Formats: sequence, structure tokens, C-alpha cells
Amino acid sequence: MPEYLIAFNDEWVPEHTTEELEHKSKTSMAVIEEMKSAGVFVYGNGAIDASTALFSVEASNGKPVFTDGPYVETKEHLGGFCVIDVPDEDTARYWAGRLAVVLDWPQEVHRFPDLFGSEE
Repeated sequence: MPEYLIAFNDEWVPEHTTEELEHKSKTSMAVIEEMKSAGVFVYGNGAIDASTALFSVEASNGKPVFTDGPYVETKEHLGGFCVIDVPDEDTARYWAGRLAVVLDWPQEVHRFPDLFGSEE
């Protein structure tokens, strides 16, 4: 089955109280548990933001150059994501929609290309 990435940008998330974040954590984890029960959940993490960036790397003269932390000019950071393995886009829309509703912030969905021809 195709795999899809459901992700949100940390910049899309407004300030929240601790209670609001705790509530969103509980409700989104309930959706994740439903994904697991349905056998579609592959992996996810909702606790990343600019503060969790360790380093950046770019190529210079064919060699990697590492810099501590994210680029200063970067305004967007991955805030959280999950990977699901579902049969089609409609099913990916269903799960992304569930997360968008319980979190009350936008989700972006990407389909991983089948580079190795292993898709069923």
C-alpha cells in the first residue's frame, strides 16, 4: 500500500496554554490509537520544533559542512508528523482530516513515491 506523510508546520500553531496542549495531545493520541488499531500507523512524532534541531548540513566542494542548529533565516519548522500506510488518497484524507479537527491546525499530506516498484 502507498505510504503518506501527514505533517504540520510549527509556524502554523498559535500559542496555547498548557491545558490546551494537554487536551490536544490526548485527543490526537486517541486518533493515533485508532490508526494503530486499523493497522495503518507506521510512525509519528508530535514533539519536534525549532528547539529540537541539532544541526544543519550542506554540501561544499563535495564535502558535508555541519552547522549547529537550524539556519537562522529558516521560518518554517516541522512541528509534528505521522506516516500512514493506507490503500488510497481518500483514506489518507480521512486520517489527515481527523488530525486536523482534533488539533485544530492545518495538516499537509504527501504521498511517498513508489521508487522501487513494491507498491501492491
